Amino acid sequence: MPRVAFIGLGAIGSPMARHLAIPAHDLVIWNRTRARADDFVGTTPARIADSPAAAAIDRDIVITCLPVSRDVESLLDGPEGLLATMPRGAVLVDCTSGDAATSRRIAARLAEHGIGFLDAPVSGGVVGAEQGALTVMIGGDAAVLERVRPVLECFGKRIVHCGDVGTGDSLKAVNNALLAMHIWGTAEGLVALEKAGVRAEVALDVINASSGRSNSSMNLFPERVVTRAFPRTFRLALLDKDVGIAADLAREQRVPSPLLQLTAELFRIAHDELGELADHVEAVRVVERLGGAIIGGPREDASRDGGHE
Repeated sequence: MPRVAFIGLGAIGSPMARHLAIPAHDLVIWNRTRARADDFVGTTPARIADSPAAAAIDRDIVITCLPVSRDVESLLDGPEGLLATMPRGAVLVDCTSGDAATSRRIAARLAEHGIGFLDAPVSGGVVGAEQGALTVMIGGDAAVLERVRPVLECFGKRIVHCGDVGTGDSLKAVNNALLAMHIWGTAEGLVALEKAGVRAEVALDVINASSGRSNSSMNLFPERVVTRAFPRTFRLALLDKDVGIAADLAREQRVPSPLLQLTAELFRIAHDELGELADHVEAVRVVERLGGAIIGGPREDASRDGGHE
């Protein structure tokens, strides 16, 4: 069975790594914040490495799950970097929601050392990671994918080979851009309906039985917006980054993309206004402020949400 290192114990990375913490995988972990690694091994059989280099020693597979591709690229070099110890024939599987250009650079660097690379961003959120039911979008060599597939199946219910290196990143970015469009568009429609006298609960009941429904209208808005819960499961800053990648991709491919470009701009505005810690669904608050109405919830929420009404 393969020996695995996992780097990046964030909101999604940590539950992913837990699915790999079985004796057959001899799991080693590393995280920039040592306290999070300590918490992980307190409840899960794994060993903590002191550096990325130490984590990669004798590992068959190194999995990274970090905020951006630049973070992964920064782990390659230096005496504590992955290239110092990662053995020839090993594979780096990058589950970061990254950008294709950086992934291609990383793949080329690793190939010089006889190391394989797959970009493998995931979809399904924290719940999907906890349940081991993520969708994994793979860019890279199909034969390399087959070598690591048994490990990916520990946290991925659906594993899709998208094409060459970078295609997984590109598909994930477009998927998240569509998520952003659905959030913003649904918010605009519901704010307008609230002002016209149609309560959000009534509107969503009809929309979700009709052609305008989406995952956002069916799940995110009833569970997070109407209730005013806004749990922090996926940072708005990261969705802003992903939509930007998708907008860049469309421009690079010379595809007319006014809606993508506008969505990227709107989520940059929301990110700037709401800050680094806001959840992605909280972008709705910007639409509410601009539109002058709250979507659902007790009317007293208006004062707590900045007096949108």
